[in-house]
Amino acid sequence: MEAVVSGKANNSPEQPSSFWKKFLSFIDRRFEEILIVSGFLIFIILINLQVINRYLLPFLDIGNITTWTEELSRYLFIFVSFLGASLAIRKRESIQVSVIINRFPKSVQKALHLANMLFMFYFSYMMVMNGFQLISFQMETQQTTPALSIPMAFPYSAIPIGFALIMIRLIQMFIKDMKHMTIQEGLLGLTFAIVMILPIAFLDNAGIAVVLFGYFILFIIIGMQIAFALGASTLATVLATDAIPVDFFPQTAFTSIDNFPIMAVPFFIAAGIIMGGGAIIKRLLNLSDELLGFLPGGLALVAIITSMFFSAISGSGPATVAAIGTLLIPAMIKQGYHAGFATGVVATAGTIGVIIPPSNPLVIYGVVSQESISQLFLAGIFPGIITGLLLLLVVYIISKKNGWQGERKTFNLNRSAKAAWDAKLALLVPVIILGGIYGGLMTPTEAAAVAAAYGIIIGMFVYKDLGLKGVYNSLVKAGVTSSIIIMLMVMASIFGRLITLERVAEIVAESVLALSENRFVILLLLNLFLLIIGLFLEALAAIVILTPILLPMATAIGLDPVHFGLIMIFNLAVGFITPPVGVNLFVAASTAKIKIEEIIKGNKYLLLTMLALLLIISYVPEITMWLPELIRN
Repeated sequence: MEAVVSGKANNSPEQPSSFWKKFLSFIDRRFEEILIVSGFLIFIILINLQVINRYLLPFLDIGNITTWTEELSRYLFIFVSFLGASLAIRKRESIQVSVIINRFPKSVQKALHLANMLFMFYFSYMMVMNGFQLISFQMETQQTTPALSIPMAFPYSAIPIGFALIMIRLIQMFIKDMKHMTIQEGLLGLTFAIVMILPIAFLDNAGIAVVLFGYFILFIIIGMQIAFALGASTLATVLATDAIPVDFFPQTAFTSIDNFPIMAVPFFIAAGIIMGGGAIIKRLLNLSDELLGFLPGGLALVAIITSMFFSAISGSGPATVAAIGTLLIPAMIKQGYHAGFATGVVATAGTIGVIIPPSNPLVIYGVVSQESISQLFLAGIFPGIITGLLLLLVVYIISKKNGWQGERKTFNLNRSAKAAWDAKLALLVPVIILGGIYGGLMTPTEAAAVAAAYGIIIGMFVYKDLGLKGVYNSLVKAGVTSSIIIMLMVMASIFGRLITLERVAEIVAESVLALSENRFVILLLLNLFLLIIGLFLEALAAIVILTPILLPMATAIGLDPVHFGLIMIFNLAVGFITPPVGVNLFVAASTAKIKIEEIIKGNKYLLLTMLALLLIISYVPEITMWLPELIRN
């Protein structure tokens, strides 16, 4: 008895310590997640409230609701974006080029990773320090927001707070990595960092463009996250040449994403994630199977047609591949399809996700180029449909030749009608999005917010396959995924200021136009360049980096900016299915658990089809521009 009492007495002083330890662990794991989910839910509600108030409750114009809901949503979106960036650091999720660094010995990889963290940490530190200076300036000048009339210091605080959290996560990453790193590897990483940064002291007379692109290429080669490679190379150039003030960085970071149209990206991502893991995607697959499953190559055809349906929901190629591949690739292999072909079909069909509207790359291109997102969505409709139809034809021919067919060989009208009725709520999503936009009822951002809310409501209360935990996880994933894209936008805007200052776009255009005045030749060179870029650079990164450089050249040869946007995105879509960076290939390969080489071998005819389509879309502008021109006229 004494032993028991003694044990209780000994344990009781440890209980508060244990409680705080668990509490701090919970905060460490969930801090950004809870705020991201809360932010998402609030601005989804606010934007939907804005739409509802406009059409259903016009008599309830609560305090000029359209103005203040949009402003509050924008500021929440900025906070959520930087919180998501911090969480992405903790989860080690990023867009980077790892082809070169993966060829180095493990010890060198670890050392370069340490050097990357040091550069990212210093860049974040500069953003924090200059961000606080910007807030001080806002407080001194007493600037307020237009609609809410709150001090501008509050929304601007997203910059130093966000980058301070990134610094904390980088320190945590450093501590974890040091446990698996020898002293020699640590010293080597420090040496790499010093050697790479030393030239700054001697580059004051060098050209700004040379230093900027030199450091950018260097940081890409050593595997730094592309967003930070853009920011760090700009900072290195500014420190070397004094091209612009460093305090310009946080202001640009804020203004570059204080933009209502760009908010469509997280909403479309959220809608795709929410609908891609539940009953909606299964009903779409069932409908496609009833319509095409009886033909030779039935399941492969189903993969393509479902990709077209789901693309009109998610706006993302990899999301489409992940949603469809998990269900269809194993089923196709079980029916006797070659594993490489089955996986290649899903990977290639996923490219439709970035062509057919709504498309996240089209939204990003629209924001960067300042072109109408609605016009770009219209431009993507026919190319997306034609891509799907040609892929269906090629897959049908290959499947018939190889005798790949399911057990069912007849079409049943009643079953197809029942499948269409079961999928009605899924089929309504593209109608809501595109009908809302082109009916003049909603902006693309509002349509995306409505789609996200629709997915949550249908999943939770109609199909009931989405619980609170599912909503939480989906919004966390959407927050991380969209923040990676938004950080690219932020850093590319900072990077772009030096490009503008040095007239890089004009110089590139003049150089290429000096090679030939033939529009056919220049367009061919543009396509070849973009195809090569697509091999090594992720599509969204390529769009934000290259659009300001290549668009002036495209307009100089008479290309409509909307048409050029589709050409650029189609080129980069081909990059989704070509190594070494092909995102769709890796997503599909991880689902099928087969080697990339097998997919490439089984995918060769579909890749050739995509290249042929690229030439058609490039040289027959009417395919892309017919609908936009119709609306313009």
